[in-house]
Amino acid sequence: MISNLFSNQVSGHIVPLQRTNDSHMAGKLTKPQQQNNGNLDFGQMVFDKLQEANGTAQQSAQLTQQFITDPDSVDAHDVTIAMSKANFAVSLTKSVVDGALKAYREISNLR
Repeated sequence: MISNLFSNQVSGHIVPLQRTNDSHMAGKLTKPQQQNNGNLDFGQMVFDKLQEANGTAQQSAQLTQQFITDPDSVDAHDVTIAMSKANFAVSLTKSVVDGALKAYREISNLR
């Protein structure tokens, strides 16, 4: 009964989105990395991901500094998003490192 009341108000059309300001969603879109069928060793993969997390944190710091020095050149939303991405990357990295250290300690205590 209730669905019949509101069925004429619901629309299934897709609304196209446009970028109305060049500073909104600034940055380059990246293509997903292709899998190389296990040719990369685990140590190199961990090192690469640590480098990515570091780069994300550095980009956030750079955008924050640019926002402080020249607020008109950077959108506040971009700064907030970069800070959130950096916080998430660092937190996730810390969790992975803590888990690896915990596993190493457990293995070394099995003697």
